[in-house]
Amino acid sequence: MDIPNNNKLNILNLPNEILLFIFNKLKTIDALYSLVDVNERFDRLIFDSLHIRNLDTTSMVLKSYYNRNFSIDKNVLLRISEKILPRIYHQLNELIVEQYSMEHILFAFNYPQLYSLSLVNFQEEMLFECLTGDSILHHLLTQQITDLNVDVPYKPKSKVSESLSNIFALILSISQRLINLNFCQLFPYQKTTISIYKLPSTSCVSSTLTKLKVNVETFDDCLYLVRHLKYLLTLIIDVKKISLSFYDRNNKEKLPELKYFSLTSMMFTSHYDDQIIPLLRRMINLKELKLFLAVLKNHSTYIDGIQLHDEILIHMPQLNKFTFSINTIILNENIKIDLPSNEDIQHSFIGKIYGKVGSYVYVRSEDNVVVSHVYSLPYQFQYFLHLANYFQGDMFHTVRHLTMHDGRPFEYNLFKIISQRFPLLKELCVINCIPQKNKQHSPILIIFHHLILLDLVKIHVDYAEQLLFDKNTHLPSLLDLCIKYKSLAMITNGFTNNPIRGNCAKIKKLLADRFIRPKNFHEYFPLL
Repeated sequence: MDIPNNNKLNILNLPNEILLFIFNKLKTIDALYSLVDVNERFDRLIFDSLHIRNLDTTSMVLKSYYNRNFSIDKNVLLRISEKILPRIYHQLNELIVEQYSMEHILFAFNYPQLYSLSLVNFQEEMLFECLTGDSILHHLLTQQITDLNVDVPYKPKSKVSESLSNIFALILSISQRLINLNFCQLFPYQKTTISIYKLPSTSCVSSTLTKLKVNVETFDDCLYLVRHLKYLLTLIIDVKKISLSFYDRNNKEKLPELKYFSLTSMMFTSHYDDQIIPLLRRMINLKELKLFLAVLKNHSTYIDGIQLHDEILIHMPQLNKFTFSINTIILNENIKIDLPSNEDIQHSFIGKIYGKVGSYVYVRSEDNVVVSHVYSLPYQFQYFLHLANYFQGDMFHTVRHLTMHDGRPFEYNLFKIISQRFPLLKELCVINCIPQKNKQHSPILIIFHHLILLDLVKIHVDYAEQLLFDKNTHLPSLLDLCIKYKSLAMITNGFTNNPIRGNCAKIKKLLADRFIRPKNFHEYFPLL
């Protein structure tokens, strides 16, 4: 049946209020590209309603977990640079740009009102060239920019970059108005580090910088920063390895300016008492503290609420917020020490500023090791480390990266709980060489809706079955798989049956030991 023309739905017939609601749901660059110059009404609504002050000219395409393309389509880029920017460049306050659109976007105009700039996915060589040359970027940093975000491509197994460390120092030296610097902490999956403690003392100095986010290689780098950036109010730092410091190790100078401090370190450290605690005690005016630590202790006991209060918090009289996740491994070889129970740990946090706290205690009888984990609730971090069979519950909506490690088998029910308690998980690493005792094939699938990367390198083959078999687990978003070829061959019976095809159909990156692709390999991994 034909519908009369006057009954057809036409976007031009919608009132301005509904059009504005639709436009505001679009990313600014998409709205500009699609709607500008369509007609005078759209132009008036777009430019008058959006009051364009912020422009993100990047478009991320996820190729694999660590491989993400941020460039935009060439036609979109040309239209934005030729038709849109000439009309809005003078009013932009914030701009996000990637390397390959730099010529058309960043270098095309002077941006007199720009104060916030994000440089996304820039190669180090290109970034250094732009900073040292007579470019608009150099001028902007010297004269205007107060907020700067820098991101470079992440290479997981690469060594610390000397050139990137020099770029960090160069930015501080030329940026005359810089207040807020985020250096390689734009994306949580990126852990690109710098090392600056061997640079001259005059290299990393700024009289304007009050907030810094940065990933560094060693604790020496952290000590270098707090000594030379004297006006910092906020320091958010990720330290790759906390070992014995040889830089400024006896410095007890107070840090009265610092009001917010966040310290993250994924690797276990045995220098909690002689490195971390002395630094924290210098922060006498701290108002907010955030700690994500993995601590190794010998002939000692767990880190609990009493220890944290007596060793750290009592030295911070102005502290009003403390957020933490602390894993402790205790090695008491041939020494009998009565360790507190989980109930004792919970009691140690009562009556202080902690609020609600989660905690677990686990004795690994196979290697005579005791493990504890204490964390503030609701959980605030994107990482959850060293989860074992002691895990009971709570909800972890913020967690994107989870590692599981135990000397006892992980059974079906634990994976089911994890899929429910970590609903937005993107990266899962399983470390367990003990076979499952109770293999279950439930009619109800375990589903990890958002999981992109699955690491099964250090596992018994049972866990490859548990997590890759279509009848056990559904992984609709999986792009990266890390696994030994032997495990793949075993669970597919030499690539002759189909148990993993559904979960592997979208995989774009397979990290495995060297092997010659068998005849049917492409049927299991069609995108490789």
